[in-house]
Amino acid sequence: MNNEHTIQLRAAVPEDAASLLDIYAPYVADTAISFEYSVPSLAEFTQRIQNVLKRFPYLVAEKKSSREILGYVYASPFHPREAYKWAVETSIYIRQGYTGLGLGRRLYEALERILKEQHIITLYACIAAPPGPDEFVSDRSILFHQHMGYDLIAEFDRCAYKFGRWYNMVWMEKNILPHADIPKTPLTFDEVRSHTDVMAML
Repeated sequence: MNNEHTIQLRAAVPEDAASLLDIYAPYVADTAISFEYSVPSLAEFTQRIQNVLKRFPYLVAEKKSSREILGYVYASPFHPREAYKWAVETSIYIRQGYTGLGLGRRLYEALERILKEQHIITLYACIAAPPGPDEFVSDRSILFHQHMGYDLIAEFDRCAYKFGRWYNMVWMEKNILPHADIPKTPLTFDEVRSHTDVMAML
């Protein structure tokens, strides 16, 4: 299902918002993977996509035959202060029923290739962590990020409340470029697309 002959990756466009929101909504309504309480409106979600694309990649994986979007990944600022501009937070969501097929790895690897071209150095993932067995969230995301080369660097104790219970939150970190004494100024996604064949990187 997820090989290069049946699935293609491409940059998202705002017109994808309805399909992407369809993927995201169950994570809000039915799980503690997202700590949002309410599913965002289509207008709000469209604006989120547009905001990401001003600086960073927002990628989707879709079936070649039907163009159905099965998952998406994007990067966002780790912190608004300028000194943090070499670091980003990564987020990934896969359509229910299509997890465990390698889509996440393929999306993350494509994202990392582009972020390297943007001169981004460090990736962070903020992940819900259940204090114990829980029907709303598991440790699968933590394990996935470990397999992708992320290290667990912090865990906040019972910092989020959803579905009538407290959840921990962990930060995971991955460096994709060395920390140079004088790092290159990060480029925007559009700047990379203007001089790099981004499609070849997907």
